[in-house]
Amino acid sequence: MTRIPVRMMVLLVAALGLPATGYAQKYPERPVRLIVPFAPGGTSDLLGRVVGTKLGEALGQTFVVDNRGGAGGTIGAALAAQALPDGYTLLVPHIGLAVNETLYAKRQYSAVKDLAPISKIGETPNSVVVNTKLPVKSMQDLIALAKKDPGKLNYGSAGVGSAAHLAMALLEHQAGVKFNHVPFKGGGPSMIATVAGQVDFSMPAFPTSVPHLKAGRLRIIGVTGTKREPTMPDVPTVAEAGLPGFEFVIWFGLFAPAKTPKAIVTLLNREMVKALATADMRAQLEKVGVNPKSSTPEELGKLLRSDVAKWAKIIQSAGIPIN
Repeated sequence: MTRIPVRMMVLLVAALGLPATGYAQKYPERPVRLIVPFAPGGTSDLLGRVVGTKLGEALGQTFVVDNRGGAGGTIGAALAAQALPDGYTLLVPHIGLAVNETLYAKRQYSAVKDLAPISKIGETPNSVVVNTKLPVKSMQDLIALAKKDPGKLNYGSAGVGSAAHLAMALLEHQAGVKFNHVPFKGGGPSMIATVAGQVDFSMPAFPTSVPHLKAGRLRIIGVTGTKREPTMPDVPTVAEAGLPGFEFVIWFGLFAPAKTPKAIVTLLNREMVKALATADMRAQLEKVGVNPKSSTPEELGKLLRSDVAKWAKIIQSAGIPIN
């Protein structure tokens, strides 16, 4: 039987991308690219920069945020999925990663097959906010008005297939009501339109609505999480305020290309869990309305798969266009 020299075996293991112990122990030896699949300035971008800073401090290497927005996050996700599985390209997406499996049929990757879950980072609910002139003070008022005049109430969103659009589709489905959707080119324009009264209400991510709520430009009637937000404990959840069982939470996570060595995934998971337990990182995230929450790679993978199935049904039943 032919014996393979040890040096050749090591090279073969590295070439195949297997988790050679020495290779994993040296990681990272150069800067790591952290792809945020959205434009600068949003919640995902903020999380990416906080995560990059923390991982950089822990691992003694630079983590460079690379904003690759467009097509609902699929452009950045495709770049990550197609990158070398060596730990030097990571992805910070949100729940849209699961939604896009149905919404963007022509994407060049499968989130379930081509990405390796590392850890959940956190989650945030959406908020139901109304123009201050709308005679609605609660979720019960909103649902009653919608049932009285189906399709009359207008709501804004960041676009077709955005988180706000999907959350509203879920609300319509569970409440048995119909609203008129007015899509905008981003969450910012949607908020401005709600403040100006161009639309009656909207359901943005909680961090997006906070500045307008504090300034008195909008009225909040509910949050879509399972619990009330600590920063606004007097605001009921949608489930408490008239729609039992309703829940919509935007989660954020850290992923790598599939086949990234398990030792590297384990290392990154360990450091992410440690970082999310620190007081300063928790404070940074909570300040913008994101609740820090870590997970095992297996738990994040299970969440991704379950949300893919859940949102496929909702998108199809709501008749949301598939790209």
